[in-house]
Amino acid sequence: MDFGAQVKKIRITHELTQAQMAIQLNVSRQTISSWENNRNLPDLEMVVQIAQTFGLSLDQLILGDAAMTKKLVKDSSNVRRARFNMISILLIVIGLGCFLAKTIIGSSLDSNGILHEPFFLIPIGYLFLVSGIVVTLISLVIKYLKKRHS
Repeated sequence: MDFGAQVKKIRITHELTQAQMAIQLNVSRQTISSWENNRNLPDLEMVVQIAQTFGLSLDQLILGDAAMTKKLVKDSSNVRRARFNMISILLIVIGLGCFLAKTIIGSSLDSNGILHEPFFLIPIGYLFLVSGIVVTLISLVIKYLKKRHS
């Protein structure tokens, strides 16, 4: 049974109007209508809320509809890809920040002729920069391989 038919069956079984069901799920009546007409599908968080609200198992809601299963797998993949992107951006920014900090701090000579400089920032900066680039490349390879297999 497709997800829209399941939502409608749940609503009718519990003797609710679309508006009443929308209030229980904290969404608009139009959202319920779009689910029932298969124009739109909810995210995983909303599917869990529907299951909890109406005492159903997730298997009944998700595995009953191939489109819903495919959407949730795709959403999960997008979240994973976004995490990879955020990690790589963070690593690159930290690496560039190390180089910038080294430049701003500079070096100085004390009265004894000893040079003081934050030399450790250069290798740390390179470490973060290269790590960010490696994570980006891994993300791109994974994306390419998934595209190639589908």
